[in-house]
Amino acid sequence: MSAFSVTEPSSRTKWGAGILVVAYALITIVPLLWIIATGFKSPTDSIAYPPKVLFEPTLEGYVNLFTDRTRATQDMLDRAGPPQTWYEVIVRKRGTIITGTSRYGERFLNSVIIGFGSTFLCMVLGTAAAYAFSRFRVPLKDDLLFFILSTRMMPPIAVAIPIFLMFRQLGLSDTHLGMILLYTAVNLSLSVWLLKGFIDEIPIEYEEAALIDGYTRFQAFYKVVLPQAATGIASTAIFCLIFAWNEYAFAVLLTSGTAQTAPPFIPTIIGVAGKDWPAVAAGATLFLVPVMVFTILLRKHLLRGITFGAVRK
Repeated sequence: MSAFSVTEPSSRTKWGAGILVVAYALITIVPLLWIIATGFKSPTDSIAYPPKVLFEPTLEGYVNLFTDRTRATQDMLDRAGPPQTWYEVIVRKRGTIITGTSRYGERFLNSVIIGFGSTFLCMVLGTAAAYAFSRFRVPLKDDLLFFILSTRMMPPIAVAIPIFLMFRQLGLSDTHLGMILLYTAVNLSLSVWLLKGFIDEIPIEYEEAALIDGYTRFQAFYKVVLPQAATGIASTAIFCLIFAWNEYAFAVLLTSGTAQTAPPFIPTIIGVAGKDWPAVAAGATLFLVPVMVFTILLRKHLLRGITFGAVRK
């Protein structure tokens, strides 16, 4: 008889779990691959029915994403002269000429500033608050923690109008600072709760030993606690960045020009003949890159952070 273990899964269980994981991965990645592929289609191929899986790739969607174009008569084309660049060749094939650059680059930069700015501020404030709740005797600690968590339960639409009126009075509407502060306030509850759990798992004896060696409280926090909590900080930063990066409701209501981010801008991309789906797909594809790169760079910390504290010694 073969040995049987109550903890080791059977081969049938492993195969079943593997099939489920592969199926889930395929189901979730197919829409993403379709968006990426649509960015390289022509406008005609992007709306073809039945949908085209095999097509001739083109960069027309990316050219349309970063440029403004207009229909041109033959006289206008003659006055413009022959195309000088590869992207002008693509535009001329559609009987249009480039009139300027689009605002996608500005909106993308706004997303970078607001998303990473709010994430950094959220990590600084959240780590400090989580450390205080974890290590000190805070009056009404449980009530305060529940109040902080309750702010996360509130739907954004419930506070959209009051925030809009408040921002208008304070002059924060359509500003980078206003959006950074707003996203920080929304994400702070999540960061405090997640980071407190990570810091609770760090033995307090490490800090006590540092204090005995002559460290100040801040030095013990900076040199002992922060390195130990790096996995938790990285995991929390990813979640906070994803929210700030993808947030749509507040961005639509509170921004329109100067500080508008990419999510409310991408759906407004209109071509010279209607909705330009390749340009929309190209914008969505580029919009995924920063978060993807950020997650890949922190993937080791993310995996360690998810399992941190799962097994107590």
